[in-house]
Amino acid sequence: MPRPRHPWFAFTALILGGVGIGTTEFVTMGLLPQIAEGVGVSIPEAGHTISAYALGVVVGAPLIAALGARLPRKGLLIGLMAAFAVGNVLSALAPTYETLFAARVLAGLPHGAFFGLAALVAVDLVPAGRSGRAVGTVMLGIPIANILGVPGATWLGQQAGWRAAYWLVALVGVVTVGLVAASIPRLTADRSRTVRSELAALGNVQVMLTLGVAAIGFGGMFAMYSYIAPTITEVTGLSEGAVPLYLLVFGVAGLVGNMVAGRMGDWSVLRSVVIGMVGLGVSLGLFALVAGSAVGVAVVLVAASVLASVLVINLQLRLMQVAGKAQTLAAAGNHAALNLANALGAWVGGLVIAAGYGYRAPAVVGVGFAALGLGVLWLSVHLHRRDVRARAQAPVEPAPEVPAAV
Repeated sequence: MPRPRHPWFAFTALILGGVGIGTTEFVTMGLLPQIAEGVGVSIPEAGHTISAYALGVVVGAPLIAALGARLPRKGLLIGLMAAFAVGNVLSALAPTYETLFAARVLAGLPHGAFFGLAALVAVDLVPAGRSGRAVGTVMLGIPIANILGVPGATWLGQQAGWRAAYWLVALVGVVTVGLVAASIPRLTADRSRTVRSELAALGNVQVMLTLGVAAIGFGGMFAMYSYIAPTITEVTGLSEGAVPLYLLVFGVAGLVGNMVAGRMGDWSVLRSVVIGMVGLGVSLGLFALVAGSAVGVAVVLVAASVLASVLVINLQLRLMQVAGKAQTLAAAGNHAALNLANALGAWVGGLVIAAGYGYRAPAVVGVGFAALGLGVLWLSVHLHRRDVRARAQAPVEPAPEVPAAV
């Protein structure tokens, strides 16, 4: 890709797209009580709209990445953000729970493919050896969304009705379309990429295990965070107005985590994944213990957010390392797996709440998810080390003898 004269402009466009996506993904969690009341369902039922968005990501990420592999990346980014804006408009207009559920599925379809393409474009915008920081920079959209977008949209939804939050996100999508069109260099389509070559990544053991770590291990984070609003009001005992402040704390910590994660990735991707997975599991266990303390919840949210960023960004880098030529599907697949974790975590969290175990229970379930994810990670690391040893011990083929000159 030809590098633009002002790469910061291109990074700004990609980050803003991430802000919109991060806001729409997480604002539903902050407005869950209002959405439940607005469409006439219980809070656990309303939580299933979180799973609906995640389902859209899970379906859309691999499908769009594979089918769009030969399309110009700039045009595909524009199309994805336009579709994202439309999905959020439909969410704002949804008259019933069923139509809202369907609209959230549609809004989620472009999510993974956008982030996957954004990561690949970001790597092309920087010199060699700075891939980790480039991906970390693009992923700043998520923590910025948690600092500004989610608290702001949550406050707006509390004041003007939950639909206003989705209108705001749709506007961010429209602005992103314009910025991407103006800032991302034009690149001709790579005709060597096909649906078959992209899907070949699914036969790679390390790709599938890494996706498994994300889909299972990260489910614990979403089991806890999906119900953060009622946990703060019902267990911690704070007012509804405190919810945006805790979301802000989570977002600021995620911003720090992104900066740390990129540098850790340039140090060691695999070690960073291990640190993130273990630390996240410990944080979820602590959250269940301190959920009644306003200070304790804030401290643990900081730790969980930082470690989640370390895990997510380095899983992205790990997939880009092991995917070979199927870079588009691998990069998008990470977000599909994370949103499968979102759907699974929110769903199971809702089940344990509905069963009467209380709002601490999703975090306890989250520890179990983290332990399972750690098991998948152990298998991935074990196979990785075995392959490294096998390559090191493989006999070197002797060079063919060259006949002596006569």
